[in-house]
Amino acid sequence: MPRRQNTLQTPGERPKLRGGSSHRHRVKLSTTVAAENHAFLESMIRARRAATMAEAVDLAVERLRRIESRSRLEAATARYFADLSDEERIEDDGLVERLTVGARGIDVDLEP
Repeated sequence: MPRRQNTLQTPGERPKLRGGSSHRHRVKLSTTVAAENHAFLESMIRARRAATMAEAVDLAVERLRRIESRSRLEAATARYFADLSDEERIEDDGLVERLTVGARGIDVDLEP
């Protein structure tokens, strides 16, 4: 399969990434990857989820960062609840109840 050539950026030029990603400063990265990872990145390009190999790598790394971020948040949340005193737990339960009542009728899928 022919390799796709990435166009070089001129200094100060900021590419616009797909998926609503903000403009980013790009740095040159030259490396080798496992064959199955290369095939996965190429499949992202063929499926038009990414326009270039660089964009496919960016998207894959962004996904991994979100997963790791979510894991850290879940661990911190679990620690928070595990460390609550009985009094704090009762107060928290009351807050949850008030928020639940207040949020009824909100369709979060329709909210921006």
